[in-house]
Amino acid sequence: MRATVLFSALAIGLASCGMIGSGGSGSGSGSLSSGARASGPVCGSDDIIGQPVPRVDGPGECGIRRPVLVTSVNGVALSPGATVNCDTAQALNTWVAWAAKPEVARAGERLASMRVAASYSCRTRNNRPGARLSEHGRGNAIDISALTFEGGDGVTISGDWRDPRFGPMLQALHQGACGMFGTTLGPGSDGHHENHVHYDVARHSNGPYCR
Repeated sequence: MRATVLFSALAIGLASCGMIGSGGSGSGSGSLSSGARASGPVCGSDDIIGQPVPRVDGPGECGIRRPVLVTSVNGVALSPGATVNCDTAQALNTWVAWAAKPEVARAGERLASMRVAASYSCRTRNNRPGARLSEHGRGNAIDISALTFEGGDGVTISGDWRDPRFGPMLQALHQGACGMFGTTLGPGSDGHHENHVHYDVARHSNGPYCR
């Protein structure tokens, strides 16, 4: 199902991985105070556009020492902007350049923007009481729920993962994230990621965890 991107409908059901609000931070995030700098290249790369924002402290183990609000990577806009650390921003930029854009091009489209379902959010994994802190709570993670093509059409993870034309594209660009990120989760992984893909830069002793 090819969708003209109506992202308001995607709000339903994104709570499993922490739906974010305006500016890419979850309702449980530490406060992001005023005083952010003007938008421009960040994280040592001309391909990553955004602005440094004040340090996020707590509560508890949550926080980001040097957060950035990223609005574009490798020419692809993020909507809304994502509050992450530079490790995450750099991994996302690499993935967009070497996996997402090429796979979209193979499907005959040009990638214009991506819908960010979650970035920084101080919470447990999958919002489960008593679970370990999510990588979202450290600025190490980003969730993507949809892609928009030049011209305005697009696809959603929930609606097009098994689509005859765009399903293989979505699955291939997801597979391409493995190794660029330490953890990749998508539909079929654990029941909590049926409407978005989750990428984080946590490292595991036995190598990348990709599902």
